Amino acid sequence: MFSALADETRWRILTELGEAEASASALAGRLPVSRQAIAKHLAVLQEVGLVEPVRVGREVRFRVVGAELSATAAKLDVIGREWDRRLAAIKEIAEGL
Repeated sequence: MFSALADETRWRILTELGEAEASASALAGRLPVSRQAIAKHLAVLQEVGLVEPVRVGREVRFRVVGAELSATAAKLDVIGREWDRRLAAIKEIAEGL
């Protein structure tokens, strides 16, 4: 999942989809990326469970899966707190020298 989020274009796609559902064509009209590239990025995001397709008539739109993003944010928060704890311990040791 983190490698999927490491790409700036995918972040921009998620930001756009956070505003409203959109098709690959609509996203390509808003971002400086071809429709084919958008489709590949959407496939990566769908594979890791961050977006899901929604059929609206003949169009396939994508929307963000909020639960997966929330779970990822919670995991990152735990990791961040652990790093803060470790850094505080290192600081305490360094100041004691």
